Amino acid sequence: MLYSTYQAQHTMLEPWRVMAQGLADWLHQTLPPGPAESSMEELLAGGVFARSMAAAHEVFARLKLTHSRPSFDIASVVCQGREYAITEEKVMSTPFGTLLRFRKEGGPELPRVLLVAPMSGHFATLLRDTVRTLLQDHDVYITDWHNARDVPLRHGPFGLDDYTEHLIRFLDRMGPGSHLMAICQPCVAALAATSLMAQDAHPAQPRSLTLMAGPIDCRVNPTGVNELATSKPMSWFEENMIHKVPWTQRGSGRKVYPGFVQLSAFMAMNQERHKKAFEDMYAHIAAGEHEKAAPTKAFYEEYFAVADLPGEFYLETVGKVFQTYDLPRGVLSWRDTMVDPRAIRRTALFTVEGERDDICSVGQTVAAQDLCTSVRPYWRTHHVQTGVGHYGVFSGRRWQNEIYPRVRDVIHQTAA
Repeated sequence: MLYSTYQAQHTMLEPWRVMAQGLADWLHQTLPPGPAESSMEELLAGGVFARSMAAAHEVFARLKLTHSRPSFDIASVVCQGREYAITEEKVMSTPFGTLLRFRKEGGPELPRVLLVAPMSGHFATLLRDTVRTLLQDHDVYITDWHNARDVPLRHGPFGLDDYTEHLIRFLDRMGPGSHLMAICQPCVAALAATSLMAQDAHPAQPRSLTLMAGPIDCRVNPTGVNELATSKPMSWFEENMIHKVPWTQRGSGRKVYPGFVQLSAFMAMNQERHKKAFEDMYAHIAAGEHEKAAPTKAFYEEYFAVADLPGEFYLETVGKVFQTYDLPRGVLSWRDTMVDPRAIRRTALFTVEGERDDICSVGQTVAAQDLCTSVRPYWRTHHVQTGVGHYGVFSGRRWQNEIYPRVRDVIHQTAA
């Protein structure tokens, strides 16, 4: 009933939000451009009252969730001193995900990188800054996961094994010599896929594997997220976190972990920060300082675009990654085949962590180094980035200026 209630409320409020945004747009048009100032034009347009009303209506209109992937909005990129137009190419698609390539029109041949996006309540566009930065020196592909509520039941279940299989299939399609880079939750599947490909001597096993802020071993320095996962039995997660998609959606009847539930959990971890962000956005809009409000608007347009996770994938991730720690304990299996990271010999390993990460703490990702014992020592490197939290590992100034150069070096040194 939770999902149906949410959907009914969302549908009921949508016309009001549209009207609120329309009124806000009209008021913005009647008010003088730029910051509020004492003038006759400002007074005739309604002054402080009109600006406050416009700000209140716009903030209300923006307090909503969407369920479609936003655009990556990467029109061009500068590479080797030249600007190239970017076109998005669907290389391969399944009901649950698309292998998406960001093609540089007429660009040089560069190392191919598969960027593995989390399936954690948001779309792959959450990695927009990561993609834009990587494009400077690489041919970038990404796992563009679909919203599970849009996948009809006839396509069957999608679990952790299916996720791992998708990575293997995508790498196979990209061909030998590619590189793999996973961020957050998919680090476990990325390491498993690389291990399985090494065990099979697969010709397309990646030349380098970069794992960033991922839960390889959640027994190390447990965070609040880890403690929540171990505080309840699996039956609790199945009964309370899994819901059926309402009949109004294409995936009607599919069991999912709703994106709006995940978003609520994330926001609860930093309630005061989100509250202040909206207060500041209101203040900037009311003062006519729209440029100052723009970054906050852009962030929440992305943050409030939510995607449902297949129920099987969510439950298996909670169980195998966060409760029983199958990979670091050496008992993780894929379709009855044991996953053995010691089989990896031809893939360089680079692990990255954020000093202030409160989702995946320091020590959890570097644990991969102890599992990949057959990788030559000079092909195994680790970096802890000071002063950043979880999102700062793969977006923002320190990602661009301090972390990315190290990622680039690992990829290019092993590309030959």
